[in-house]
Amino acid sequence: METVWLGGAEWFAVLRIGLGLWWLESWRHKDKKTWFAGGGISWAAGIANEHRWPFVRHGFDLVVKPRPKLMAYVVAYAELALGLGLIFGFLTPIALVGGLLLNLIYFVLMIHDWAEQGQNLMMALISAAGLFAVCWQRWSVDDALGLFL
Repeated sequence: METVWLGGAEWFAVLRIGLGLWWLESWRHKDKKTWFAGGGISWAAGIANEHRWPFVRHGFDLVVKPRPKLMAYVVAYAELALGLGLIFGFLTPIALVGGLLLNLIYFVLMIHDWAEQGQNLMMALISAAGLFAVCWQRWSVDDALGLFL
C-alpha cells in the first residue's frame, strides 16, 4: 500500500486515535449530574417503550429499567474506557469490539430515527476497519507489550 507521508499501519493508528478521541468526547460532553441522576436512561426508556420491535422493549425492561443508575454508570464509563483504550492502544481489539457493540445497541434502539445514526455509523465503520486492519500495530501500548500479535 502506497500512501503519502505515513504508511498504512500509521494511518490506521491515526484513525484509532481519532476514534478514541471521539469516544472520549462522548463521555466528556455528557452532563454527568443529569446523566447519573437518570436523565440519559429516562430518555432511552421513553424510546424503548415506543419501539416497534417488542424484543427491544422487553430487553430494556429486563436489563436496564430495574437498574437505571448502574446502567448510566456503565454507559458513561464504557465510553471513557473505550476512548482511553483506543487513544493509548491498550487492549485495542477489545475496545474496538466493545465500541461496535455500543454502536449496535444504539442502532437497534434508534432504528426509527435515521437522523441519529450518522455518527454511530461512522464510529462503527472505523471500529470494523481498525479491527480488520490490526490498527494496534503502531503507536500503541499493545504493540509495545507485544499483545495481540
